[in-house]
Amino acid sequence: MISFFVQSRQESPLMSNLTKVTVIVPHNHWLNLNLRELWDYRELLLFLAWRNISVRYKQSIIGIGWAVFQPVVSMVVFSVIFGNFLGVDSDGKPFAPFVLAALVPWRYFSTVLLQGSTSLVQNAPLITKVYFPRIILPLVAVIDGLVDLAIAMGILIIVMVIFKVTLSLKILLLPFFILLAMMTALAVSFWASAINVRYRDVGQAMPFIIQIWMYLSPVVYSASVIPSEFDLFFRLNPLTTVIDGFRWVLLDTPAPDVGPMLFGIAMVGIIFCSGLVYFNITQRAFADII
Repeated sequence: MISFFVQSRQESPLMSNLTKVTVIVPHNHWLNLNLRELWDYRELLLFLAWRNISVRYKQSIIGIGWAVFQPVVSMVVFSVIFGNFLGVDSDGKPFAPFVLAALVPWRYFSTVLLQGSTSLVQNAPLITKVYFPRIILPLVAVIDGLVDLAIAMGILIIVMVIFKVTLSLKILLLPFFILLAMMTALAVSFWASAINVRYRDVGQAMPFIIQIWMYLSPVVYSASVIPSEFDLFFRLNPLTTVIDGFRWVLLDTPAPDVGPMLFGIAMVGIIFCSGLVYFNITQRAFADII
């Protein structure tokens, strides 16, 4: 949005009030992200996030209990099938906290991606009628998901106490891996939401993609079972580094190798930066296509 002032040289009283003209034009450069504009629209960002949270639980029977029910049931099912029946290795830790430590970031990522990928299409009337930074819409899903993430983290701490898993000073690194999970979810949402505006098949296929993605991520198994020669290839999945980091700082599992972990962090940065640039390039046509 470009604003400038025009001083009228007409002495007519009808022209005396025309002192400000605001012109909304597309960005001329693909790197002109104008991120400072987000601060100007921070109240809209928080309002939309609060709206999503309140709508999701407003007329629900158990309300916010769904944020407790879903990870607990998933933990129990995975523990019975993969822990007891199949005997999947859990790096020497009890399988319940082992799988829940992965489900916490995974559920946050999948929820944000599912909402973020359709955020532009679902808010089409808003996009076509009112100007605001379009980047706000996928960002809303990231903030919205933090409520369920906080609840799931509380459940994980309780499960760790039950299974007598002690915390170490590595817990101080947890905010870094939470931030990495947020960046990963937002990065993929940039790509998915922008592509979904033009090709609606993305929104239809997203539940299936998320389901397959879970089994390609070390949620019910340890990344240590992957042969070392395939480790870097496995790190192309940014969720691998996030899940490994959560288990490492919370459960004190064996520390991941520095090289593959740095590679995974770099992958998150690449996906985030490229997604942000792609979103910025395509957003100028959102109102016309959507």
